[in-house]
Amino acid sequence: MSKTFVGQLISEAMAMFLVIAFGDSVAAMYTLYNPSPYQQAYWGVCIAWGLAVTISIYTTASVSGCHGNPAVTLALAVYRGFSWRKVLPYCLAQITGAFLGAGIVYTLFSPVIDNFNLTNHLTRATGGAAGVFFTHPGLAVTPMHAFSDEIILTAFLIFGIFAITEQYNEMAPGANGGALMIGCLVALIGASMGYLEAWALNPARDFGPRLFCFLAGWGPAALPSPQSYWWIPIAAPLLGAFVGGGAYQLLIRPFLPARQKALLDAAKT
Repeated sequence: MSKTFVGQLISEAMAMFLVIAFGDSVAAMYTLYNPSPYQQAYWGVCIAWGLAVTISIYTTASVSGCHGNPAVTLALAVYRGFSWRKVLPYCLAQITGAFLGAGIVYTLFSPVIDNFNLTNHLTRATGGAAGVFFTHPGLAVTPMHAFSDEIILTAFLIFGIFAITEQYNEMAPGANGGALMIGCLVALIGASMGYLEAWALNPARDFGPRLFCFLAGWGPAALPSPQSYWWIPIAAPLLGAFVGGGAYQLLIRPFLPARQKALLDAAKT
């Protein structure tokens, strides 16, 4: 591998490391403390996740593009010419970064996790405090309903990312404002739909911490998890990437005036 490609993989790992280090930490603040500083201020959780995404983009995008999400990597390969040979290495780097990010959160909060489980008569093996690290269905949501939810939520994410980063979109954020708007998009999805199943949107975001927890004492509560839920936050966002990216490419991109003008100018030359 070239030095450039190695740097891109390190960059993708760092992007997810940052997202999980901050995102799962705010999940810990929300879950483990009583009273929780976020219990009546859920929007703060969403903002924190969105800012984590924004910071990761500002930190790493100039090196790797900061996909920070296998669903984004897949959508870019399918619809925007990203190299297919880089898809699997990028995804593995993203999972590695998420795993390491979970390790940092565990290092910070392990005493609080143990106190939470002791106070609530829970154990790691039965899933105590698991919501700090990975996702699960919310109130009245079955795994298969969560599967369809995550396709839709991730489709919204990819649709929005494609719009924000579209070169012919004259309403897209200027300069480096796209990173902030993508963070706001993540926060918006969480604020409006996040209680369904904690809005994974990202196979690495869920699987990396889930794998860490499997090794750190949660065992079957993490993998395969109750009702074998583990595969849903992986498969559904990947399908959502096809749906969201395809919807943008079909419904919006062909009609952008700047793109139509560029095609006309190219035809005249």
